[in-house]
Amino acid sequence: MNVVIASRVSTSIQDNKRQVEELKDFSKRMNYNVVNVFEEIISGAKKNEERPELMKMIQFIQQNKVDKVLCWELSRLGRNTIEVLKTIQMFNENKISLYIKNYNIETLTENKEINPLSQFMIQILTSVSEMERTQIRQRVKSGYEVFRSNGGKVGRKEGFRKSDELILDEHKDVVKLLRQGISVRNIMKITSKSSGTIQKVKKLIEK
Repeated sequence: MNVVIASRVSTSIQDNKRQVEELKDFSKRMNYNVVNVFEEIISGAKKNEERPELMKMIQFIQQNKVDKVLCWELSRLGRNTIEVLKTIQMFNENKISLYIKNYNIETLTENKEINPLSQFMIQILTSVSEMERTQIRQRVKSGYEVFRSNGGKVGRKEGFRKSDELILDEHKDVVKLLRQGISVRNIMKITSKSSGTIQKVKKLIEK
C-alpha cells in the first residue's frame, strides 16, 4: 500500500521531525510503502492555497498511485472546518483514505467506501479546534488591550539587541526555506515576515 505523510507545524523544526518519524514508524509496522513526505513549517492561519507543500502533495496524489495520506492531526489539513472538509472530499473523490494519528481514525473503509462514523467525528473535531483557536486569539487580543490600557508597551526593551544565534533560532522557518532555495519574496508570502527580517536571516546564514 502506497502512502504519503503530511506534516505541518507553526515554528519548531524539532516538532516536525518528531511527527514525521512517528508516522514513518507507524507505516513500517503496518507494512506501508511511504512514497513521499511533505513537511511544512508555516502558520496554521494560512489559507490552503498559500501553503506550497500542501499544494504539492495534492498535485502528487492526483498524479500518482497513492492509497492513503497519513497526518498527525486534522489541523494539518486546513485552517478551518470548511478547508479541512474540502481537502477530505478531494481525497474521497480520488479513493484516498486519510489516517489521523492522534485520533486513530480513517476516512475510508478497507473497501474504499466512506466511513460515516469517521466523517461525523471529523466534522465535530474540526469545529471544536476552530472554536478553540478563535477563543485563544480573542484572549490574546484582550490581554494586549488590558496591558496597553495600564500603560504597558509591547515590544523589546530599549537598548536590547538579539544575538545572531537567537535570531536564527527565532526564525527557523525562514532558515529552512532559504536553504531550500526559496526566494525572499515567496518566503514573505509563506511566513508573513518582512523583507528586512528575511534579509537579515539570509546574511547571517551566509556568514
